[in-house]
Parts: sequence; C-alpha cells; structure tokens
Amino acid sequence: MGALPTYPWRLAPEGLATRRQLRAMGLRPGGQDVAGELQRPRRRRGPLVAHLYRVDLALPVRPMTSRRWGALALAMLARRTCPACGLDAGYVIPRSLGTCVPCNDTDR
Repeated sequence: MGALPTYPWRLAPEGLATRRQLRAMGLRPGGQDVAGELQRPRRRRGPLVAHLYRVDLALPVRPMTSRRWGALALAMLARRTCPACGLDAGYVIPRSLGTCVPCNDTDR
C-alpha cells in the first residue's frame, strides 16, 4: 500500500474534496478510503492535515427522519438544562461553568 498523495493547502485537484466541501454539495464520503490529503504548515505543532475524498464516489447525504429530529431536540435540551436548578437556561450551558449563569453567580 503506497503513501497518500499530498497537496499544498488550497491546491487540491478537481474531483477531490474535503468532508466539509462534500457536505456543502449535499454529499458524504460513503465509506470510501481517503484519496489524498491537504497539508497546511503550522509553526508550533505539526502540519494541519485535511483528508480528501473522490467526489464521483461520494453518496448523497441521508435525510433526517422524524426520530433523528426528536433525538437531536432532546440532546439540545439536555445541553441547555442546568444540573443545579433543573431549568432550561435558553442557551447551551458552557462546560467551563457547568451550571447556568444565575446558579454560577450564587455559588461565588
């Protein structure tokens, strides 16, 4: 098995796309292997790498079902619910706080 072809940042050939680019086209990799990679140099840590997939082998994105929408709504509700007071904060509670802002202010 040979090494993956590597391209400089923003210079990928036609027919290859990253996951985000595929998603913007309404596609997904669909189980195909990585066809190449983009490398962007970084100063401190190693290079930033983005995997490339063939557009012609990509499959359409699966549609959201009513059960998936329901599961997503419950997951977002759990992220908005304060563990201290049990109320829906109306926003996603930051991990750094762990509770809603009013509960966090009363702890201090």
